Amino acid sequence: MTELFSGLPSLHYKPLPAVMTIIPLEISCAKQICGWTYEPPYRLYEWPSWDQMKQDGIEFGDPVLRQQQYKAIVNDRQELIGFAQLFPMSGVTRLGLGLRPDLCSRGLGAAAAALVTQEALRLRPDCTVDLEVLTWNLRAIRTYEKAGFRIDDTYIRSTPRGAASFHCMVFQPRS
Repeated sequence: MTELFSGLPSLHYKPLPAVMTIIPLEISCAKQICGWTYEPPYRLYEWPSWDQMKQDGIEFGDPVLRQQQYKAIVNDRQELIGFAQLFPMSGVTRLGLGLRPDLCSRGLGAAAAALVTQEALRLRPDCTVDLEVLTWNLRAIRTYEKAGFRIDDTYIRSTPRGAASFHCMVFQPRS
């Protein structure tokens, strides 16, 4: 995969602010996302194969859902660096976010989360923006806090892998 920034020396390098843009999630990007593999314990964020997603018509494998809810996050060279789901609920837009695995822990997550939050507010300005995060995922929780989210609730809910504990984090604009 291509690097967002060439010559990144370590996983803890904090690059200069990246130029990120949100665009529609096209099939070529969806196929890339299905091929992403994460290090443990983050493997549960991996998607089924593109063929399986398309066959089952699930999430961004469903062309209508992909067009209505999913976005690609690209860099200034139009390379895919992440994706977002903007799920409309009553009075709320719930975000789902994913960063390309080789870009995790490089300081880009908060900027990506802030960009997606701005898009959610642009599309539905009268709605609250929130997201769910597994309570053990401290890396993501810290990232979302940097982007202006605060823990509002904690609960257990069913997942494909069984019951899990989640925080609901709500975006709170700085005053």
